[in-house]
Amino acid sequence: MTEVTIYHNPRCSKSRETLRLLEDRGVTPQVVEYLKTPPSAALLAAILAKLGKGPKDIVRKKEAAEVGIDVGGLSDQALIAALAANPTAIERPIVVKGDKAALGRPPENVLTIL
Repeated sequence: MTEVTIYHNPRCSKSRETLRLLEDRGVTPQVVEYLKTPPSAALLAAILAKLGKGPKDIVRKKEAAEVGIDVGGLSDQALIAALAANPTAIERPIVVKGDKAALGRPPENVLTIL
């Protein structure tokens, strides 16, 4: 069975709901508290590829503005680097299983990759 990883923020209600949804379905994911252990730019790029999304699709706009990330003015590569350096600006939670990933907003989105 392929391991499931959740990039999780325990202070976020959607992240907690997504984790609970996984556990209720018998999935025990690897939990990565991404604010404590931020993904590298390379890992974030790989996650985006699995999501089938660009970096602008996972930006928390308010948090990005608070840390000075100019979302519209950066290339994708520069935005990925900025998100890796400022993980509070990354939308959460993200669940990864094998070569697929889903954003848990709403939490039920992750069921498509299980």
